[in-house]
Formats: sequence, C-alpha cells, structure tokens
Amino acid sequence: MQMERWVVYAFVSMLFAGFTSVIAKQGLDGISGELGLGVRTCYVFVLVLGFVAWAVPGAELSKLGLKNLLWLGLSGITTAVSWVLYYKAMKIGKVSTVVIIDKGSFVVAVILAWLFLDERRTARIALGGALILAGLVIVSRK
Repeated sequence: MQMERWVVYAFVSMLFAGFTSVIAKQGLDGISGELGLGVRTCYVFVLVLGFVAWAVPGAELSKLGLKNLLWLGLSGITTAVSWVLYYKAMKIGKVSTVVIIDKGSFVVAVILAWLFLDERRTARIALGGALILAGLVIVSRK
C-alpha cells in the first residue's frame, strides 16, 4: 500500500515539528521567548525565501492576486500571534504540556474547516478530535 504524497509530507512535517519544540526550548536558555522567536523567525524567513526561489517558477508570481495577499496576510498575522504566545509558553512551561495544548488547534481547524470550507465531518475525525482533547486534558492537569 502506497501513501499519497501529501500524507508523507504531513508525517515528515510532524517529525520536524516535534524536533522544533525540543530544539527551541534548548535555544531559549538564558534569553526571552520573544528574542528566541525573533531569531528563529529570521532563519525561517531566509530558508523559506530560498526554497521559494528554487521551487517556484517565476511565471507563477503573476498569479498572485489581492485575494491571495489578503488571506495569506491574515494567516501570517494569526501565525505570528500563535508563535509569540507559543514561545512565551515554551519559555516557562514544559514542552510536553505546551505542545499538546498547541495541538488542540486540530479541533479548532476541523470546526472552522467545516463551517467555512464545507469539509465533511466524519466519525473518524470526531473521534480523533475527542482523543486529542482527552489527551490535552490529561497532560495539562497536575
């Protein structure tokens, strides 16, 4: 059985995201979460721009419209707020607890995708969301 390419990408992303949290916690030693986030974001900016320059054909730039800029800009704002608060939490909290609470975003995303993108709700997704919420409650309680 062969996995679809997007599933492979998602699993590799998951692995890197797991490393990211532990590495970030190490990098925050002796500095504020805000400074750590700023440094990390500079690296992300340079690396992503390099990847775009390598992977995106120049002709695709002409397809970039106002709607793209608006929605991606809003996504950038929500990402920035999420990252600022994530790093503040990571600085003073335990990686295991901060990460599971952050993964509660799955439930938020599923609800928003259902409401705004007409994505189907299924028993499998509802059960997965319930298990994530259960894990979040279990791990975050003292």
